[in-house]
Amino acid sequence: MDWIKIIHLLCVMGWMTSIFAVPRAMIYWKREHERLGEFGPLGDLTVRLYRFSAGLGVIALITGLWLGGLWGMPAWVWLKLGLVLLLTIHYIWTGRMVLRGRKGVFTESDVYLRVFNEISVIGVIAILWVVVVKPF
Repeated sequence: MDWIKIIHLLCVMGWMTSIFAVPRAMIYWKREHERLGEFGPLGDLTVRLYRFSAGLGVIALITGLWLGGLWGMPAWVWLKLGLVLLLTIHYIWTGRMVLRGRKGVFTESDVYLRVFNEISVIGVIAILWVVVVKPF
């Protein structure tokens, strides 16, 4: 079971990197696109980071469900899964922005992207609280 936890934690950390970094990278990608008028290196990096972390998110989910099953799916695991679902919605929303960015369409302001980026931090803090405290 320790190996499952290790794999789960590594994949969660990788997925979190993307959740925190991609909205911030979108700000710089948008500026680069305005300067170059085309898809540049920052766009390529942002797309690759988002795509790579999607696989890590899937592995994190599978190993998390595996661990939850080994623990008998207590109530706190269900709460964690609900919060992970909210974070997944945030991630998918980010993906939509990345897809639009590939087409050169950047509709969100820098302030919006910064606030959007910080919302994910609140979700992660909530998940960590549930995992550490196990309120149920």
